[in-house]
Amino acid sequence: MTQFDPSTRILERFLALHPRKIDLSLGRIEALLKKLGSPHLRLPPVIHVAGTNGKGSTIAFMRSILEAAGKGVHVYTSPHLVRFHERIRLAHADGGQLVREEILSEAFAACEQANAGAPITVFEITTAAAIKLFSDHPADYLLLEVGLGGRYDATNVIASPKASVITPISFDHPEFLGTTIEKIAGEKAGIIKARCPVIIGYQTEQALHVLEAEAASLAAPMRIAGQDYSVHEEHGRYVYQDEDGLMDLPLPHLAGRHQLQNAAAAIATLRWIAPELPQTAYEKGLVRVQWPARLQQINHGELFNLIPKGAELWLDGGHNEAGGQVLAQAMNEFQQRQKRPLALICGTLATKDTIGILRHFKGLADLVLAVPIQGEHQARSAADVVDAARKVGLEAQACDDVTSALKYIKAKDWSLPPRILIGGSLYLAGEVLKANGTQPE
Repeated sequence: MTQFDPSTRILERFLALHPRKIDLSLGRIEALLKKLGSPHLRLPPVIHVAGTNGKGSTIAFMRSILEAAGKGVHVYTSPHLVRFHERIRLAHADGGQLVREEILSEAFAACEQANAGAPITVFEITTAAAIKLFSDHPADYLLLEVGLGGRYDATNVIASPKASVITPISFDHPEFLGTTIEKIAGEKAGIIKARCPVIIGYQTEQALHVLEAEAASLAAPMRIAGQDYSVHEEHGRYVYQDEDGLMDLPLPHLAGRHQLQNAAAAIATLRWIAPELPQTAYEKGLVRVQWPARLQQINHGELFNLIPKGAELWLDGGHNEAGGQVLAQAMNEFQQRQKRPLALICGTLATKDTIGILRHFKGLADLVLAVPIQGEHQARSAADVVDAARKVGLEAQACDDVTSALKYIKAKDWSLPPRILIGGSLYLAGEVLKANGTQPE
């Protein structure tokens, strides 16, 4: 999307419609959908996914498996990394494709006309546009990711999903969702619907208690990670087991131990609601899966050309403490396989727990290079990120941007070619992919 695209100009007009006060509500989008002819009542079977971390990865696994089985899959995710079009993927004979500009701008224009200037958030009106597109184009499934929370999220207009999936819950967006795990879990549990299957990923005891109680009150049948299904790695293979039996599969293509759990939630969901899928679809799906900026290794491009010879460059959009923890665990696993100095390039939003993210890298990262996130008014300054790093005992240095940070790393004398990790924000990840010339297709 460029500043000259019609959809970009319409998005800018959407900003002016934003309510003066943000209140999580379904009233505005429900009113707009009614004016559009209620497209949310004519959708393909919906798999609705909420959670704090792992939503997008779980959806990526489900999409890959379903497409390997020849199914047509619509996908809605957020936020985007570089272009808004990444949020909407429409089913196609050759696999899902990002929405084309002319189709997106037409949907935006229809929503703008139907809304007629009424107050509405950008996420609500663009979600309505996505729902209209998903209704207008045939598919076998719609994979629908919650934007924020669950109960009052704009995606929660689906009365009877084929399944609801809740990935691991941790602290994020306390200003909207609450300051305890129980309150946050209560908001996520809002996507559970009466008598509709719910798959619950690996959770803390506090979160699981809330989710189980909500499901029980709605007579929603449950399958719970660690109880009804489990996974483990064995001899370089991925072993999944549930009440229907054991599956011996290749390891997921996405890096990091946390992806074993995300893949498990995806498999548990599809084994339950689509038992006809052959094992070959799971095998191909795990190998073919792609999900940018989730522990993604970058091995070519403009920024890659700036790193020291023999160095590794990794990118991740994790932006809360739980995300920092799984990322540090992944880096530690990499270190155990092949020891290298670790340089962390970090930028975060001011609304995020920067100390919580960085504290997991104490004793692991040799150096933190703090950068601002370009063009984000809510970005934390590089100096503030440096302060956060030093408070947890990390050596830190401020840089003007990612390019200067990479040049700093290249000029430094390392004992071995370093492992470089860029993380702290999906906005930073999008900036990196754009600068590297490797934005999602």
